[in-house]
Order: sequence, then C-alpha cells, then structure tokens
Amino acid sequence: MEPVIGDDADWTTEALGIELASLSSAPLAQRLYRALRTWIQEGRLVSGQRLPSSRRLAQELSLGRNTVLAAIDQLIAEGFLESRPGAGTFIADVAFETTASQSGKTSPPLGQTTVGEAELSSRGVQLLEFCATLDNRFGAFAPGVPALDRFPFELWQRLLRRHLHATPTQWLDYQAQGGVPALREALCDYLRLSRSVRCRPEQILIVQGAQQGFELLARMLGDVGDRVWVEEPGYNGAQACFSAAGFDVEPVPVDAEGMSVERAPVGGVSPRLIHVTPSHQYPSGVTMSLARRLALLEVAEHHRAWIVEDDYDSEFRYGQRPIAALQGLVDGARVIYVGTFSKVLYPGLRLGYLVLPEPLVLPFRRANARLHREGQYSLQAALAEFIAQGHFSRHVRRMRDCYRQRQARLRKALAPAVARGLTLSEGQAGMHLVAWLDDLETERTLVARAVEQDITLSPLSRYYLRQPGRPGLVLGYAGAREDEIERAGSWLAGEWLALSGA
Repeated sequence: MEPVIGDDADWTTEALGIELASLSSAPLAQRLYRALRTWIQEGRLVSGQRLPSSRRLAQELSLGRNTVLAAIDQLIAEGFLESRPGAGTFIADVAFETTASQSGKTSPPLGQTTVGEAELSSRGVQLLEFCATLDNRFGAFAPGVPALDRFPFELWQRLLRRHLHATPTQWLDYQAQGGVPALREALCDYLRLSRSVRCRPEQILIVQGAQQGFELLARMLGDVGDRVWVEEPGYNGAQACFSAAGFDVEPVPVDAEGMSVERAPVGGVSPRLIHVTPSHQYPSGVTMSLARRLALLEVAEHHRAWIVEDDYDSEFRYGQRPIAALQGLVDGARVIYVGTFSKVLYPGLRLGYLVLPEPLVLPFRRANARLHREGQYSLQAALAEFIAQGHFSRHVRRMRDCYRQRQARLRKALAPAVARGLTLSEGQAGMHLVAWLDDLETERTLVARAVEQDITLSPLSRYYLRQPGRPGLVLGYAGAREDEIERAGSWLAGEWLALSGA
C-alpha cells in the first residue's frame, strides 16, 4: 500500500489530530497508541519514516507529554517503533501483511478489474473503446510523436527561466483573457502568412491542447443526441471526444480526395459538427481536393453545421507547397480552425488553440475560463518570444529536413517488402506512413509480434468506426532515430515477407 502520510511532521500531527477528535471513551494514550499502530500495520506510515518529537506531538495535539510518551514507549516495546539516540523516533523496519492478504484475498493488478467492477457510466465504457490506439512508448513506429531528440531544449529553458523570473503578479490570479496577448498576436501573424487563415488576435483562444479544444467545441456547440460527421478512417481522439459527449457519431468515407461528402447520409438528422483533417488526412495521408473543400463548405452552410478543421501537422510537407487552410477559402465560412504545438514542438507542452468566428469568441472565452481555467501564462509568454524571434520557423525547417530523411530511411528499410508487393502511402506530408495490408489476420499477427521486439505498430483497422476496417499499419517515423528506424523497418520487412510468402 502506498503511504498516505508524508515525511513532513505537519501532515502526521494533523492526521492524528483528526483521529483523536472523534468521540471515544478510551484513554487518550490508548487512542494515540492504536492510531499509530494501525497506520504502521496498514503501511500508511512506512519503515524509516521519522515521527515528530514527543514534545511537538504533545503541544500540537494538546496532550500531556507523559500521555504521548506512554503511547510511544509501548510501540517501541512491541517493535513498531525504534528510538535512535540523537536522531529521534522512527518507524521500525518490519513488513506487515495488508488486510486483504490477511483475509486470504488478493487484489488484482491496477487496470485488470472489469468494467462492471469499476462502475463506469455507459459513456465511460464507450470512451474506453477508443483507447486501444494509445501507447506510452515512443520511437519506432509510434505515430504522432515528434523528434524529441532534436528539440532545442537549452534555448527553450533559457526563455522559460527568463519569463518565469519576470512573471507579473497579476498572472498568478485567475485569468479569462483567452491567452497571453503576445502569443495570440504571434500566432495570428504566423497563421495568416503560412496557412492563409483569416483572423485577428482576438479570435484566437489558447487551450491546453487540441483535445481540450474538441471537448470545448462539443460542450458549446452540440447537445446529447446531435449528429457529428467524422472521417472514416479518422482520428481516434476526436471520435472519442464526440462519442463521450453523447453525440451520434456518423463516419463518412475517405477516398483519394479526402472526405467524400457526397457519400454522407442523405436526409434525416443534419450534422451539428463536421470534423475533418483536410490538409493531411489522418491517418490515410491524403489531401482534400479543392472541389471537395468547396463542396464541404456548401454542405456545412446548407445544414448550418460547424466544420472543425483539425490542422495537426500541416507544417511538414515534402516537395509540395503548403496547402491553404479551409478556414480562409471564403468569407464567413462556418469553420473553426484547431491547431496544436504537440507535433511541431513536443506533446508535453500541452498548448493548442482555436480560431473562432467572431460571434463565438466571447462565449468560448468565458466558458473555457469557467470549465478549465486559464494558466501557464509564463509558458505562453516564452512561446510567444520563441515564435517572434524566429526560433519557431527555424525549428520547423530543421524538422522538415529531419523527417524527410527519416521517411527516406524507413522506405529504404522496407524496400525489400515493397519490391514484393507491400504498398505504402505517398508520404508527401506529415510524420507517418501507412502500410496497406491484404487481411486483418496479417495485421493482428504483425502487431502481436512487434510487441516482443519493442516496436509499436498501430493497426489501421482501429481507426475505423465501422468494423471490420481496412487492414494496415500506421508507421510513425518522426520520433525514432535513424538506427531505430533501420532496425525496426528491416524487421517489419522480413516479417511481412515471411507472412505473405513472397
């Protein structure tokens, strides 16, 4: 059992004070003795932990010192405590069985209880179904992980230290500005120039990652039972968010031109939200054609739906000019642009942003401050300087070259399998490739065998809401070193060749 009382004497005396305040007819020395003995047996006080002095316990618990000494002396005599001359009184190094083990019962490891035992809501149970693609590992071939080994940490730490040192006092209070103004201004300039987004700084709302942005959109723009269109296959994070919100999530097929709006459901309930990744569809990697973009804008206007444009990694294109954002194609488009720094910088930064149509700015800002609270203003200020001084654009250029090289290394490692029929996605953008497979059995076998090699293979079929999905593998290469890519790619090529009998 994990200790619940820390080494700090304040916590120990406060906990004992609560225990002794309860009604009881037993003498105080006996009650103090029983409380300490029980906590030691249960592991709440751990071996080697120092107790407060008898004088301090007597003073803070309003007890006579002889009362405290009587309880401590009894525990020392029984071996629960030990006195170290000149150092104090400590919990003895004795192992005790927990109540569960004493009764002959054993607790299952964390995470191995059934859903019924956990008493989750129906939405909670449904949410867990979207967690299969999550993985705590990174390297080859975890998708969505940037090159953490290439991030300029020393420069970033200097900026952080400077802004933490100069934090204005008012930033320590609750905030409802929508984010640090300097960051919103820097982002506005960047988005207008690089992504053709139409916005003013006031339209940008800083959130704690794109995922929180999706949750805010779901709360503010839809009600339980509303319909949402998502791409098929599509991003599990958005699928999970909209499903957990109680929406009717309707998958719309993706082909070589992106979401095929003409194949969306006809008649019935109109969609309230439409989630798309038009610049680089996740996970297939295709780019939505201009004709499809215009058609999607028309459909959204017809249904009075909001398009959620998820622009998660548009900075990384190889041999192509960047594609303008859907949001900037026409005036007054019903588009909410969602961006994140998780891919271009690092996921632990937990910063993203929404570009909102002007009527939604104030309601979203107020709701975000109420539900999630704004914070990390010193971090936001450091990021604003990182962008304004050109470090951001230079880092993007370096990562673009790095990812181009890492993708080439992956293609080289897989070349023997490609020569025998393995099909890879074009890879003209982004941080991953898709390897298309012929059957689900091959997909399952490769995923299972990869675990033994400490390789992360993300099955493409899991990105489909309608099962069975198309078999394949989503191969992230951005976060893996070249030697890892070569080792894992060569292994994958060999396994695929063996399974396919090529």
